[in-house]
Amino acid sequence: MKNKLNIVLDTNILLVSIFETSPYYWVLDFLDKGKYNLLISNEILTEYDEIISKKLNPSISHKTISYLLSLNNVFLTTVYYHWNLLHTDKSDNKFVDCAVANNADFIITHDNHFNLLKEIHFPKVQILDIIDFQNLFKTID
Repeated sequence: MKNKLNIVLDTNILLVSIFETSPYYWVLDFLDKGKYNLLISNEILTEYDEIISKKLNPSISHKTISYLLSLNNVFLTTVYYHWNLLHTDKSDNKFVDCAVANNADFIITHDNHFNLLKEIHFPKVQILDIIDFQNLFKTID
């Protein structure tokens, strides 16, 4: 699973990267090309499904989830411990817990609730926005 970045994608990032016409489609394209590993849990998959179904439609959600689960660099994991590090939006803790359980390099998000993680020294969870994530690939390619 190492040798590539291990990433947890917040739902807001997945949502803006689904369509080929999106300027952020590169996120899924890079995943498809195996440039990074995506770490997910059942809780994350459930949120992906709920939000994509609500904002787009259930068919797109089903296709997106099936696509993700078909990739060799997408790892469905079980989270055994809940850190409860985020207090302003507790539902975002599922992403933090998945990142900690899998020693993820980064959580990619646009959500400001995650900024609290910058102040927490243990467990250390790093966040990037989508632009910094893209710039990271420019330095490692």
